[in-house]
Amino acid sequence: MSEVARVGFEVLRLADPTEVVESIVTEMRRVVKGFRRRGGVLGLSGGIDSTVVAALAARAFGPEHVLGVLMPEAESSPDTLRLSRLAAEATGIHTVLEDITPTLEALGCYRRRDEAFRKVLPDYAAGWKAKLVLPSVVDSDAFRLFSVVALDPEGREHRARLTADAYREVVAATNFKQRTRKMLEYHHADRLNYAVLGTPNRLEYDQGFFVKNGDGSADVKPIAHLYKSQVYQVAEVLGVPDEIRTRPPTTDTYAMPQSQEEFYFSVPYDHMDLCLHAVDRPLPPEAIAEALDLAPVQVERVFADIAAKRRMARYLHAPPVALEAMETIALAESE
Repeated sequence: MSEVARVGFEVLRLADPTEVVESIVTEMRRVVKGFRRRGGVLGLSGGIDSTVVAALAARAFGPEHVLGVLMPEAESSPDTLRLSRLAAEATGIHTVLEDITPTLEALGCYRRRDEAFRKVLPDYAAGWKAKLVLPSVVDSDAFRLFSVVALDPEGREHRARLTADAYREVVAATNFKQRTRKMLEYHHADRLNYAVLGTPNRLEYDQGFFVKNGDGSADVKPIAHLYKSQVYQVAEVLGVPDEIRTRPPTTDTYAMPQSQEEFYFSVPYDHMDLCLHAVDRPLPPEAIAEALDLAPVQVERVFADIAAKRRMARYLHAPPVALEAMETIALAESE
């Protein structure tokens, strides 16, 4: 790697990760105290982000005032519960187990999603596993559409492009998972007088990689200003177990193993971090193309995808709108 390429990634290296940790811890205490809450609740997934937030919360409030909610379901990775418990043990926080499978079944989560899959894969049935994938953003300027990749019980792979209607129905059904988890987090926060701690990093927060009123909902988002690669730097300072720090980021939403890259970002997280940094400066594609081992035109495609996802994320970030006209109408009717 040339000096230009090396410096490209170095711009995301924190000058002092320990100082960053102390700053976040101080702010967490201030904000949660302002809410008149005495600790924090978060969902533990066994991933790097939730483990880092758990470790930060343990430092901010004391581990005895932090609750990690373990919320596996029928399609969770076998590693999810084990790594979540490892995260809790490493940070010293309390945990509670909530299997959300019965709730999801009652809501029709799996049934509704499978019905949508059958719109493009008519043979999809019980015993099949599936995931959603996107074509690479760097390979073509063509409009990208989601496809479903499925495995039948005999291990044969099936693939079909999702129609717009089928895609929306799949997403609407699977969003029950994130919203059910958040409902439980707030349940425990209410009974303990704790604040709900969100776990998105800067990349996820900026690009809308969350469910509105699901994992996008929280009282405090301690690492939303840190690039994903910076979360890993903070994790090292916090002593996050190696197995969690070296685990590739996953979605853990569908029954088949799935990376965040193939589901949403299309390029590795460190590449996305650097592109996001370049867009915010702004820097031309040529400035980081060598660091990413891409042609400038390919970096331009990533930049365009970042802009498109930001437009989509405006709705996800938008708070409820209270229309002044409603108050005017109410007053008129009361007179």
